[in-house]
Amino acid sequence: MTIPYARALPSVAEVVIVGGGAIGTSIAFHLAEAGVTDVVLLERDRLGTGSTCKAAGGVRAQFSDQINIQLGARSLEAFARFGRRPGQEIDLHRVGYLFLLSTPDDVESFERDVKLQNELGVTSRMIDVAEAKRLSPLIRTDGLLAAAFSPEDGHCTPESVVLGYASAARRLGAQLLTGVTVTGIDVEGGEARTVHTEHGTITAGTVICAAGAWSQPLGEMAGTELPVTPVRRQIIFTEPMSDLAPLVPFTIDFATSYYFHREGRGLLMGMSDPDQVPGYDLRYSEEWLPRLGDAIAARTPSLLDVGLVHGWAGLYEITPDHNALIGRSSQTPNFLYATGFSGHGFLQAPAVGEVIRDLYLDREPFVDTAPLSVERFRDGAAARPESHIV
Repeated sequence: MTIPYARALPSVAEVVIVGGGAIGTSIAFHLAEAGVTDVVLLERDRLGTGSTCKAAGGVRAQFSDQINIQLGARSLEAFARFGRRPGQEIDLHRVGYLFLLSTPDDVESFERDVKLQNELGVTSRMIDVAEAKRLSPLIRTDGLLAAAFSPEDGHCTPESVVLGYASAARRLGAQLLTGVTVTGIDVEGGEARTVHTEHGTITAGTVICAAGAWSQPLGEMAGTELPVTPVRRQIIFTEPMSDLAPLVPFTIDFATSYYFHREGRGLLMGMSDPDQVPGYDLRYSEEWLPRLGDAIAARTPSLLDVGLVHGWAGLYEITPDHNALIGRSSQTPNFLYATGFSGHGFLQAPAVGEVIRDLYLDREPFVDTAPLSVERFRDGAAARPESHIV
């Protein structure tokens, strides 16, 4: 779809952000709030129409390493007060995240993770199968050994988060321009200096990549390798369920990656497809439904009798170790990046906006994101793969 563009493109900007999803709009808000003037965000479509609007909406701090726990926890705090800052209702439901575990290795791994989470202030805990069933009555417990649960986690509406950040950023003076595709970046004197679009060029003091699954080609324009691979993920919905419990935790069968949470009067459901070929394919396909049906039959068989409503397809932005890329380019020092979140971009967007703001202002962020620099792949010292991919 072609998005009409009716405004004159500014010829100069202190900061140019490429990408108008949750990450990009969060960065724009945090920069503008900090007093950075002349912030311009470019989005080739409408705000939030990339991966953000296709997200399942989960927000959590249950991760297996310190950096991701801290990013998730900081973002949860921001989501909890989103109505006041930046000022937008996001329909936050803190119903908890429930990971169902069916192998001894997974139980042992989650026990270690919960211990670390607790040390960092997250109120997660290991629970037995009976409690898991009480929390999520739809599940069948055959084969389950234990579960991990954090009551502070939950889900909210991605589009509302983007709207909140975008509206506040504009009130603070940032320009968020839609229907503008970046076609090239000139690197001059070792810096990303001229941003080309089909509507003209912008001379930039700093360029920030928040382009999600489309980040690799953008990085190439700026002389920085960003190893981000797009992979299709799909979501489907049930018809309204008259007997659905008012509170349904975001429930994940960890062995299969099958998950569900309440969405209106029904459920949103999804799972990963290990056979999915990487690429920018956004067509919804029913090829994944037999695999999903098997997972439903094994873990929530009562849902086999519930009608399904057509879902949608979106893109994950996968890195080789399933951890984000956050940092400043060593090749092009005025090029910052926040991408490759491998399914966690929406839920970490508030914290990432803070981090990029501080990196831009040469301030120390609340968390050391040096291990998330793209340099880890160049140095052969990639971080441990994040195991809780949903």
